Amino acid sequence: MSLLACAHAWATNPVFVLNSLDGNVSVIDPVSWTEQKRIPTGKEPHHLYLTPDEKSVIVANALSDSLTFIDPRTAQVQRVITGISDPYHLRFSPDMKWFVTAANRLNHIDIYRWDGQNPTLVKRIPTGKTPSHLWIDSKSTTVWSSIQDDDELISIDLGTQTVKSRTPTGSLPADVFGTPDDKTLLVGMTGGTGVEIYDISGPQPRLIKMLPTGKGAHAFRALGDKRHVLVSNRVANTISQIDYATLQVVAQFPGPSGPDCMEVSADGKFIMVASRWAKKLTVIDIATRKVVRQVPVGKSPHGVWTLDHAPRQ
Repeated sequence: MSLLACAHAWATNPVFVLNSLDGNVSVIDPVSWTEQKRIPTGKEPHHLYLTPDEKSVIVANALSDSLTFIDPRTAQVQRVITGISDPYHLRFSPDMKWFVTAANRLNHIDIYRWDGQNPTLVKRIPTGKTPSHLWIDSKSTTVWSSIQDDDELISIDLGTQTVKSRTPTGSLPADVFGTPDDKTLLVGMTGGTGVEIYDISGPQPRLIKMLPTGKGAHAFRALGDKRHVLVSNRVANTISQIDYATLQVVAQFPGPSGPDCMEVSADGKFIMVASRWAKKLTVIDIATRKVVRQVPVGKSPHGVWTLDHAPRQ
C-alpha cells in the first residue's frame, strides 16, 4: 500500500467528482484512489451540497432542471427531484430553512423553503446576466451572489426575498467566500489575476483590497482552521492559500490543468481538486506542496466532495 493510501486508510466514505460534460458522477475510493463506478445524473452537473440532515448529497443538474440525491456513504442514488430551474449553484442557509439556487444560463436566483425533505419555491429573483456562485451569511439573513457576465456582486435579503445591494466588480466574478465573522467577503476574479476583498459589515459592500493570486482566480475552499482559505487560479494552474485575518497570500500550491472546485481531507493533509482540462482528480500534499496523485475521471470534472472533509471554515 502506498504512503498516500496509508494516510487515507481512515477514510471510509467515497469521494465524488462531477463530470460536467458526461452528465455523471465518478465515485472514487479514498484508499486505493481508483474510480469505482460512474453514476448517471442529468445534463451538466456542476455543483453539489449536503442536505442539512447529512443523509444525502445533492447533485445539481443544470441543463436537466433536476436534483439527484445520493447517499454520501454508499454512493447509491436515493431519488431525483425535477422541475428545479437551471440549478447551477446551490446552497442551504445555516438555519436550514432556505434552499437557494443560481440559474446561471437563465439569469435568476430561486429561493425555496426547505421542510427537511423537499424545496418549495418562494420567490424567483431576476439578477442580471449569469448569476454564478452563492454564499449565505451565518445568521441566514443575506445571500450574496456574483453576476458573472455583468461584472457585479449582489446581495439579497432572505426574509423579504428582495435585492439589497448591487456592487460593480472586476472581470468575470465567480466564487464568493465570507469569513466566519460575516465582516469580509472574498470574490474570485476569473477574468482577472486575483481576489477582490470587500468589507460587508456596513449597509453597502466596500472594496478594501485587490489581492493578486494568479490568473483566473475562481473557486474557494476553507482550509478548516478558521484562518485560511484556498482559491484555485484556473488560468495560472495554481492554488493560493489566503490568510483572511491579514488578507495576504501565505502559500502557493500547484494546480494542474485548470484547477476548479476543491475539497480538503478531514485530517487537513491533502487538497483534492478537479483538473478540468485533464479529466482528472488531482491530490496535493499540503505539507510538501506537491502533487502526489492524479485519478482519471470523466469530461470536464467540476464539483468535488466527500463526507470525510475538513471543516468548512
